Amino acid sequence: MLEQNLGQQANYFMEIIHIVIGKAKPDRMTGVNKVVYQLATRQAKNGQSVSVWGIAKDLSENYEDRKFKTKLFKASVNPFSVPSGLNAALQEKKGKAIVHIHGGWIPVFAAISGILKTIGIPFVFTPHGAYNMVAMKRSKLLKKLYFKYFEKKLLQNATKIHCLGSSEMKGLQTIFKTEKSVILPYGFEKEGFDFEPDPFEDRKFTIGFVGNLDVYTKGLDLLVDAFEKFNKEQPDSVLWIVGDGPEKEKFEKVVESKGLCKKVKFWGSRFGIDKENILTQMDIFAHPSRSEGLPASILEAAGYGLPVLVTEATNLAELVLQYDCGIAVPDSNREAIEIALQNLYLQWKQGKFKAMSERAKMMVQTEFNWNTILQRFENLYTSL
Repeated sequence: MLEQNLGQQANYFMEIIHIVIGKAKPDRMTGVNKVVYQLATRQAKNGQSVSVWGIAKDLSENYEDRKFKTKLFKASVNPFSVPSGLNAALQEKKGKAIVHIHGGWIPVFAAISGILKTIGIPFVFTPHGAYNMVAMKRSKLLKKLYFKYFEKKLLQNATKIHCLGSSEMKGLQTIFKTEKSVILPYGFEKEGFDFEPDPFEDRKFTIGFVGNLDVYTKGLDLLVDAFEKFNKEQPDSVLWIVGDGPEKEKFEKVVESKGLCKKVKFWGSRFGIDKENILTQMDIFAHPSRSEGLPASILEAAGYGLPVLVTEATNLAELVLQYDCGIAVPDSNREAIEIALQNLYLQWKQGKFKAMSERAKMMVQTEFNWNTILQRFENLYTSL
Protein backbone atom coordinates (compact mmCIF):
# COMPACT_ATOMS: atom_id res chain seq x y z
CA MET A 1 0.00 0.00 0.00
CA LEU A 2 2.82 2.40 0.90
CA GLU A 3 4.52 1.62 -2.42
CA GLN A 4 1.28 2.33 -4.28
CA ASN A 5 0.80 5.66 -2.48
CA LEU A 6 4.37 6.69 -3.24
CA GLY A 7 3.76 5.84 -6.90
CA GLN A 8 0.64 8.00 -6.95
CA GLN A 9 2.47 10.91 -5.33
CA ALA A 10 5.25 10.57 -7.92
CA ASN A 11 2.70 10.87 -10.72
CA TYR A 12 1.33 14.03 -9.14
CA PHE A 13 4.72 15.73 -9.28
CA MET A 14 5.40 14.65 -12.88
CA GLU A 15 5.01 16.99 -15.80
CA ILE A 16 1.61 16.91 -17.50
CA ILE A 17 1.88 16.98 -21.29
CA HIS A 18 -1.28 17.73 -23.26
CA ILE A 19 -1.12 16.67 -26.92
CA VAL A 20 -3.53 18.40 -29.29
CA ILE A 21 -3.98 19.17 -32.97
CA GLY A 22 -3.31 22.90 -33.14
CA LYS A 23 -1.67 25.31 -30.72
CA ALA A 24 -4.21 25.46 -27.88
CA LYS A 25 -5.08 29.01 -28.86
CA PRO A 26 -7.78 30.56 -26.68
CA ASP A 27 -9.17 32.79 -29.43
CA ARG A 28 -11.68 30.16 -30.44
CA MET A 29 -15.39 30.40 -29.79
CA THR A 30 -15.53 26.77 -28.78
CA GLY A 31 -13.60 23.57 -29.37
CA VAL A 32 -10.82 21.35 -28.13
CA ASN A 33 -8.06 23.96 -28.40
CA LYS A 34 -9.90 26.42 -26.18
CA VAL A 35 -10.68 23.76 -23.58
CA VAL A 36 -7.07 22.51 -23.49
CA TYR A 37 -5.84 26.09 -23.09
CA GLN A 38 -8.16 26.65 -20.13
CA LEU A 39 -7.24 23.36 -18.46
CA ALA A 40 -3.49 23.82 -18.92
CA THR A 41 -3.67 27.42 -17.69
CA ARG A 42 -5.54 26.40 -14.56
CA GLN A 43 -3.17 23.54 -13.85
CA ALA A 44 -0.15 25.84 -14.25
CA LYS A 45 -1.69 28.42 -11.90
CA ASN A 46 -2.22 25.59 -9.45
CA GLY A 47 1.53 24.97 -9.37
CA GLN A 48 1.71 21.95 -11.64
CA SER A 49 4.34 21.54 -14.36
CA VAL A 50 2.31 21.66 -17.58
CA SER A 51 3.16 21.63 -21.28
CA VAL A 52 1.06 21.60 -24.42
CA TRP A 53 2.52 19.80 -27.41
CA GLY A 54 0.73 20.96 -30.53
CA ILE A 55 0.76 19.29 -33.94
CA ALA A 56 0.29 22.04 -36.49
CA LYS A 57 0.86 22.86 -40.14
CA ASP A 58 2.31 26.24 -39.21
CA LEU A 59 4.98 26.36 -36.49
CA SER A 60 4.90 30.13 -35.96
CA GLU A 61 4.29 31.09 -32.35
CA ASN A 62 1.34 33.35 -33.21
CA TYR A 63 -0.18 33.41 -29.75
CA GLU A 64 0.13 35.55 -26.64
CA ASP A 65 2.19 34.74 -23.54
CA ARG A 66 0.77 31.84 -21.56
CA LYS A 67 1.23 30.24 -18.16
CA PHE A 68 2.29 26.86 -19.57
CA LYS A 69 5.07 25.73 -21.91
CA THR A 70 4.24 25.10 -25.56
CA LYS A 71 6.15 22.81 -27.95
CA LEU A 72 5.11 22.63 -31.60
CA PHE A 73 5.65 19.80 -34.07
CA LYS A 74 5.19 20.04 -37.84
CA ALA A 75 2.20 18.01 -39.01
CA SER A 76 3.09 15.42 -41.64
CA VAL A 77 1.36 15.25 -45.01
CA ASN A 78 0.52 11.67 -44.09
CA PRO A 79 -2.12 11.95 -41.33
CA PHE A 80 -0.96 8.63 -39.83
CA SER A 81 2.68 9.71 -39.59
CA VAL A 82 4.21 10.91 -36.31
CA PRO A 83 5.78 14.37 -36.71
CA SER A 84 9.55 14.55 -36.88
CA GLY A 85 11.10 14.88 -33.44
CA LEU A 86 8.04 13.88 -31.45
CA ASN A 87 9.13 10.28 -30.89
CA ALA A 88 12.51 11.38 -29.56
CA ALA A 89 10.90 14.05 -27.39
CA LEU A 90 8.64 11.43 -25.82
CA GLN A 91 11.59 9.12 -25.20
CA GLU A 92 13.20 11.87 -23.13
CA LYS A 93 10.08 12.11 -20.95
CA LYS A 94 10.06 8.50 -19.79
CA GLY A 95 9.63 8.41 -16.03
CA LYS A 96 9.29 12.21 -15.95
CA ALA A 97 5.83 12.88 -17.35
CA ILE A 98 2.32 11.67 -17.98
CA VAL A 99 0.48 12.47 -21.21
CA HIS A 100 -3.07 13.61 -21.96
CA ILE A 101 -4.20 13.18 -25.60
CA HIS A 102 -7.16 15.23 -26.82
CA GLY A 103 -9.45 14.30 -29.72
CA GLY A 104 -11.03 11.21 -31.25
CA TRP A 105 -10.73 9.77 -34.77
CA ILE A 106 -7.35 11.45 -35.33
CA PRO A 107 -4.96 9.06 -37.15
CA VAL A 108 -1.69 10.38 -35.72
CA PHE A 109 -2.94 9.84 -32.18
CA ALA A 110 -3.24 6.10 -32.77
CA ALA A 111 0.44 6.04 -33.76
CA ILE A 112 1.45 8.18 -30.78
CA SER A 113 -0.46 5.89 -28.42
CA GLY A 114 1.67 2.97 -29.65
CA ILE A 115 4.85 4.90 -28.92
CA LEU A 116 3.66 5.78 -25.42
CA LYS A 117 2.75 2.14 -24.76
CA THR A 118 6.18 0.96 -25.91
CA ILE A 119 8.06 3.57 -23.90
CA GLY A 120 5.93 2.96 -20.83
CA ILE A 121 4.49 6.47 -20.39
CA PRO A 122 0.95 6.36 -18.95
CA PHE A 123 -1.63 8.50 -20.72
CA VAL A 124 -5.20 9.73 -20.52
CA PHE A 125 -7.25 9.92 -23.70
CA THR A 126 -10.18 12.34 -24.08
CA PRO A 127 -12.32 11.82 -27.24
CA HIS A 128 -14.08 15.21 -26.77
CA GLY A 129 -17.52 14.05 -27.90
CA ALA A 130 -16.28 11.79 -30.69
CA TYR A 131 -18.04 8.73 -29.28
CA ASN A 132 -21.47 10.26 -28.82
CA MET A 133 -24.03 7.83 -30.29
CA VAL A 134 -25.14 10.26 -32.98
CA ALA A 135 -21.55 11.08 -33.93
CA MET A 136 -20.87 7.38 -34.35
CA LYS A 137 -23.59 7.11 -37.01
CA ARG A 138 -21.89 9.60 -39.31
CA SER A 139 -19.69 7.85 -41.89
CA LYS A 140 -20.59 4.63 -40.10
CA LEU A 141 -18.89 2.18 -42.47
CA LEU A 142 -15.69 4.20 -42.70
CA LYS A 143 -15.54 4.59 -38.93
CA LYS A 144 -16.13 0.88 -38.47
CA LEU A 145 -13.10 0.05 -40.60
CA TYR A 146 -10.98 2.79 -39.05
CA PHE A 147 -11.93 1.67 -35.57
CA LYS A 148 -10.93 -1.92 -36.27
CA TYR A 149 -7.41 -1.05 -37.42
CA PHE A 150 -6.58 2.20 -35.57
CA GLU A 151 -8.96 3.71 -33.00
CA LYS A 152 -9.36 0.44 -31.10
CA LYS A 153 -5.58 0.26 -30.60
CA LEU A 154 -5.62 3.79 -29.17
CA LEU A 155 -8.31 2.81 -26.67
CA GLN A 156 -6.46 -0.37 -25.76
CA ASN A 157 -3.21 1.53 -25.22
CA ALA A 158 -4.80 4.27 -23.10
CA THR A 159 -4.30 4.02 -19.36
CA LYS A 160 -7.55 5.90 -18.72
CA ILE A 161 -10.31 7.08 -21.06
CA HIS A 162 -11.82 10.39 -20.02
CA CYS A 163 -15.43 11.07 -21.09
CA LEU A 164 -17.05 14.47 -20.67
CA GLY A 165 -20.58 13.19 -20.14
CA SER A 166 -22.97 10.28 -20.07
CA SER A 167 -23.82 10.32 -23.78
CA GLU A 168 -20.16 9.89 -24.69
CA MET A 169 -19.67 7.20 -22.06
CA LYS A 170 -22.64 5.30 -23.50
CA GLY A 171 -21.18 5.55 -26.99
CA LEU A 172 -17.77 4.41 -25.79
CA GLN A 173 -19.17 1.34 -24.04
CA THR A 174 -21.10 0.46 -27.19
CA ILE A 175 -17.95 0.18 -29.30
CA PHE A 176 -15.40 -0.68 -26.62
CA LYS A 177 -16.39 -2.35 -23.36
CA THR A 178 -13.98 -1.11 -20.70
CA GLU A 179 -13.64 -0.44 -16.99
CA LYS A 180 -10.92 2.19 -17.40
CA SER A 181 -13.28 5.01 -18.41
CA VAL A 182 -14.24 7.94 -16.18
CA ILE A 183 -16.72 10.83 -16.52
CA LEU A 184 -15.27 14.20 -15.62
CA PRO A 185 -16.38 17.62 -16.94
CA TYR A 186 -14.10 20.59 -17.45
CA GLY A 187 -14.30 23.61 -15.23
CA PHE A 188 -15.43 27.00 -16.42
CA GLU A 189 -14.76 30.56 -15.32
CA LYS A 190 -16.74 33.45 -16.70
CA GLU A 191 -14.87 36.53 -17.81
CA GLY A 192 -16.32 40.00 -18.19
CA PHE A 193 -19.47 41.49 -16.75
CA ASP A 194 -22.71 40.02 -15.44
CA PHE A 195 -25.80 39.77 -17.63
CA GLU A 196 -29.02 41.37 -16.46
CA PRO A 197 -32.19 40.43 -18.38
CA ASP A 198 -33.71 43.51 -19.99
CA PRO A 199 -37.45 44.18 -19.72
CA PHE A 200 -39.30 42.78 -22.72
CA GLU A 201 -41.17 45.97 -23.66
CA ASP A 202 -40.35 47.39 -27.09
CA ARG A 203 -37.67 44.86 -27.97
CA LYS A 204 -37.28 41.61 -29.88
CA PHE A 205 -37.15 38.21 -28.21
CA THR A 206 -33.60 37.21 -29.20
CA ILE A 207 -32.61 33.55 -29.51
CA GLY A 208 -28.87 32.97 -29.87
CA PHE A 209 -26.42 30.30 -30.91
CA VAL A 210 -22.60 30.41 -30.74
CA GLY A 211 -20.37 27.76 -32.24
CA ASN A 212 -18.99 26.03 -35.29
CA LEU A 213 -21.52 26.01 -38.13
CA ASP A 214 -21.59 22.25 -38.57
CA VAL A 215 -25.29 22.19 -39.40
CA TYR A 216 -26.09 18.54 -38.70
CA THR A 217 -23.88 18.00 -35.66
CA LYS A 218 -24.98 21.21 -33.95
CA GLY A 219 -28.65 20.66 -34.86
CA LEU A 220 -28.88 24.00 -36.64
CA ASP A 221 -31.28 22.55 -39.20
CA LEU A 222 -33.62 21.66 -36.33
CA LEU A 223 -33.23 25.09 -34.77
CA VAL A 224 -34.04 27.05 -37.91
CA ASP A 225 -37.04 24.78 -38.71
CA ALA A 226 -38.38 25.24 -35.19
CA PHE A 227 -37.74 28.98 -35.31
CA GLU A 228 -39.56 29.28 -38.64
CA LYS A 229 -42.77 27.92 -37.07
CA PHE A 230 -42.24 29.74 -33.78
CA ASN A 231 -41.69 33.08 -35.52
CA LYS A 232 -45.01 32.81 -37.37
CA GLU A 233 -46.76 32.84 -33.99
CA GLN A 234 -44.31 35.22 -32.30
CA PRO A 235 -43.12 37.66 -34.98
CA ASP A 236 -41.34 39.80 -32.36
CA SER A 237 -38.55 37.22 -32.29
CA VAL A 238 -35.15 36.98 -33.99
CA LEU A 239 -32.44 34.33 -34.23
CA TRP A 240 -28.76 35.27 -33.98
CA ILE A 241 -26.10 32.88 -35.27
CA VAL A 242 -22.53 33.58 -34.11
CA GLY A 243 -19.87 31.45 -35.72
CA ASP A 244 -18.33 30.31 -38.95
CA GLY A 245 -17.46 27.17 -40.84
CA PRO A 246 -17.44 25.55 -44.27
CA GLU A 247 -21.23 25.12 -44.18
CA LYS A 248 -22.03 28.75 -43.45
CA GLU A 249 -22.91 29.71 -47.02
CA LYS A 250 -25.08 26.63 -47.47
CA PHE A 251 -26.86 27.33 -44.20
CA GLU A 252 -27.46 30.96 -45.19
CA LYS A 253 -29.15 29.74 -48.37
CA VAL A 254 -31.45 27.51 -46.32
CA VAL A 255 -32.43 30.51 -44.22
CA GLU A 256 -32.99 32.55 -47.38
CA SER A 257 -35.18 29.83 -48.89
CA LYS A 258 -37.42 30.03 -45.83
CA GLY A 259 -37.83 33.78 -46.20
CA LEU A 260 -36.12 34.43 -42.87
CA CYS A 261 -33.31 36.74 -43.96
CA LYS A 262 -34.74 39.62 -41.92
CA LYS A 263 -35.28 37.44 -38.87
CA VAL A 264 -32.02 35.44 -38.77
CA LYS A 265 -28.77 37.38 -38.37
CA PHE A 266 -25.37 35.84 -39.10
CA TRP A 267 -22.65 37.57 -37.07
CA GLY A 268 -19.72 35.47 -38.26
CA SER A 269 -16.85 34.64 -35.91
CA ARG A 270 -16.62 36.89 -32.87
CA PHE A 271 -14.20 36.74 -29.95
CA GLY A 272 -13.50 38.34 -26.61
CA ILE A 273 -15.43 41.46 -25.64
CA ASP A 274 -17.07 41.59 -29.08
CA LYS A 275 -18.61 38.16 -28.52
CA GLU A 276 -19.55 39.00 -24.93
CA ASN A 277 -21.44 42.09 -26.07
CA ILE A 278 -23.46 39.99 -28.50
CA LEU A 279 -24.09 37.23 -25.94
CA THR A 280 -25.45 39.63 -23.36
CA GLN A 281 -27.96 41.06 -25.83
CA MET A 282 -29.53 37.63 -26.29
CA ASP A 283 -32.54 36.53 -24.24
CA ILE A 284 -31.97 32.77 -24.45
CA PHE A 285 -29.19 30.54 -25.72
CA ALA A 286 -30.16 27.56 -27.89
CA HIS A 287 -27.83 24.62 -28.52
CA PRO A 288 -29.83 21.70 -30.00
CA SER A 289 -26.77 19.60 -30.82
CA ARG A 290 -26.96 15.97 -31.93
CA SER A 291 -23.42 15.23 -30.77
CA GLU A 292 -21.18 16.87 -28.17
CA GLY A 293 -18.58 16.41 -25.51
CA LEU A 294 -19.19 19.34 -23.18
CA PRO A 295 -20.07 22.54 -25.08
CA ALA A 296 -18.13 25.47 -23.60
CA SER A 297 -20.49 27.88 -25.36
CA ILE A 298 -23.43 26.72 -23.22
CA LEU A 299 -21.43 27.15 -20.02
CA GLU A 300 -20.34 30.59 -21.17
CA ALA A 301 -23.91 31.65 -21.92
CA ALA A 302 -25.24 30.23 -18.65
CA GLY A 303 -22.34 31.86 -16.81
CA TYR A 304 -23.61 35.21 -18.04
CA GLY A 305 -27.08 34.30 -16.83
CA LEU A 306 -28.75 33.34 -20.10
CA PRO A 307 -31.49 30.70 -19.83
CA VAL A 308 -30.54 27.81 -22.10
CA LEU A 309 -32.28 25.38 -24.42
CA VAL A 310 -30.25 22.17 -24.73
CA THR A 311 -30.56 18.62 -26.00
CA GLU A 312 -29.63 15.48 -24.10
CA ALA A 313 -26.57 15.09 -26.36
CA THR A 314 -24.97 18.19 -24.80
CA ASN A 315 -24.44 16.26 -21.55
CA LEU A 316 -25.94 19.22 -19.70
CA ALA A 317 -29.64 18.31 -19.81
CA GLU A 318 -29.77 16.86 -16.29
CA LEU A 319 -28.09 19.88 -14.74
CA VAL A 320 -30.27 22.35 -16.65
CA LEU A 321 -33.34 20.58 -15.29
CA GLN A 322 -31.85 20.28 -11.80
CA TYR A 323 -31.16 24.01 -11.60
CA ASP A 324 -34.31 24.98 -13.53
CA CYS A 325 -32.32 27.39 -15.68
CA GLY A 326 -33.75 26.49 -19.07
CA ILE A 327 -35.30 23.61 -20.97
CA ALA A 328 -33.85 20.26 -22.04
CA VAL A 329 -35.33 18.43 -25.03
CA PRO A 330 -34.73 15.02 -26.64
CA ASP A 331 -32.16 14.82 -29.42
CA SER A 332 -33.22 15.43 -33.03
CA ASN A 333 -36.72 16.62 -32.10
CA ARG A 334 -37.75 19.74 -34.00
CA GLU A 335 -41.23 19.84 -32.49
CA ALA A 336 -39.84 19.71 -28.93
CA ILE A 337 -37.52 22.62 -29.74
CA GLU A 338 -40.45 24.69 -31.03
CA ILE A 339 -42.49 23.94 -27.90
CA ALA A 340 -39.50 24.86 -25.74
CA LEU A 341 -39.15 28.19 -27.56
CA GLN A 342 -42.83 28.92 -26.93
CA ASN A 343 -42.43 28.02 -23.26
CA LEU A 344 -39.38 30.22 -22.79
CA TYR A 345 -41.03 33.07 -24.66
CA LEU A 346 -44.02 32.90 -22.30
CA GLN A 347 -41.73 33.01 -19.26
CA TRP A 348 -39.90 35.96 -20.81
CA LYS A 349 -43.20 37.80 -21.26
CA GLN A 350 -44.11 37.04 -17.65
CA GLY A 351 -40.85 38.53 -16.38
CA LYS A 352 -39.51 35.25 -14.96
CA PHE A 353 -36.09 35.41 -16.56
CA LYS A 354 -34.33 37.25 -13.70
CA ALA A 355 -34.73 34.29 -11.32
CA MET A 356 -33.82 31.84 -14.10
CA SER A 357 -30.76 33.92 -14.90
CA GLU A 358 -29.52 33.66 -11.32
CA ARG A 359 -30.03 29.89 -11.36
CA ALA A 360 -28.06 29.59 -14.61
CA LYS A 361 -25.10 31.41 -13.05
CA MET A 362 -25.38 29.28 -9.93
CA MET A 363 -25.23 26.09 -12.01
CA VAL A 364 -21.94 27.13 -13.61
CA GLN A 365 -20.42 28.44 -10.38
CA THR A 366 -21.33 25.28 -8.45
CA GLU A 367 -20.98 22.40 -10.90
CA PHE A 368 -18.04 23.69 -12.93
CA ASN A 369 -15.93 25.31 -10.24
CA TRP A 370 -12.30 24.99 -11.30
CA ASN A 371 -11.02 24.33 -7.79
CA THR A 372 -13.22 21.25 -7.48
CA ILE A 373 -12.58 20.11 -11.05
CA LEU A 374 -8.78 20.44 -10.74
CA GLN A 375 -8.78 18.21 -7.69
CA ARG A 376 -10.65 15.57 -9.67
CA PHE A 377 -8.11 15.82 -12.50
CA GLU A 378 -5.31 15.42 -9.97
CA ASN A 379 -7.02 12.28 -8.71
CA LEU A 380 -7.28 11.01 -12.29
CA TYR A 381 -3.60 11.62 -13.05
CA THR A 382 -2.36 10.09 -9.79
CA SER A 383 -4.37 6.94 -10.56
CA LEU A 384 -2.35 6.25 -13.74
